[in-house]
Amino acid sequence: MADAEEKTNSCGTICLKYLLFIFNLFFWLAGGAVMAVGIWTLVDKSDYISLLSSSTYSAAAFILIGAGAVVVFTGMLGCCATIREQRGLLIVFFVLLLLIFLLEITAGILAYVYYQELNAELRADLKERMVQNYQQPGQEHITRAIDHLQQDLKCCGSNSSADWREGAWIHTSIASKRLVPDSCCKTPTEGCGVRDHPSNIYKVEGGCISKLEEFILQHLIILGSVGLGIAFIQIVGMIFTCCLYQSLKEEIY
Repeated sequence: MADAEEKTNSCGTICLKYLLFIFNLFFWLAGGAVMAVGIWTLVDKSDYISLLSSSTYSAAAFILIGAGAVVVFTGMLGCCATIREQRGLLIVFFVLLLLIFLLEITAGILAYVYYQELNAELRADLKERMVQNYQQPGQEHITRAIDHLQQDLKCCGSNSSADWREGAWIHTSIASKRLVPDSCCKTPTEGCGVRDHPSNIYKVEGGCISKLEEFILQHLIILGSVGLGIAFIQIVGMIFTCCLYQSLKEEIY
């Protein structure tokens, strides 16, 4: 009878080990995905970051990379703890999962708060940066960022194309009678900005501010959904870890 009970316990432990190992594989992949998103945010959207007066957006990208690295490390630790059946490592693994879970909740709250602050920041600073710094000496990175922003998001001006009438570059020889930058044009060509008719340039209600707000909100929703998915996986992992720890404890005693 005791042998049968011991065999049942052993089978249960083996099943838990396999489940926890599979969990760690998914968790490790999720950590790699989070790191990739952080790197992509810095590399692919670095031009947009230069249009923001604060460094919060770039800091968030670095936090994503750091969080991804911690998740990858935790996943590897979980695999070692599962294979070696060491209760001490399982405790460390459980604590790390719990800490990451709490950090994700905190990050979610901060992301919501940041989005609200970002709206105010964009409305206060974007127009000034666009009209004052575009095509100005030493502001090549801002000029490039604005051109990419207007082409990628299909918009013109911070609030509307009329904002460019206040642009410092309009009154210089660089403008060459342009009314808007060539990047406002639906089909950009040299000098196409001399016509600001809706058939030639992007006329978007709310301008680039509304487009950029929409772009950031969409990314936050995606990141939030991924975060919720990872959080659910972590809860499952913590349950498996507790069960395996208890099973190993019963085998010892």
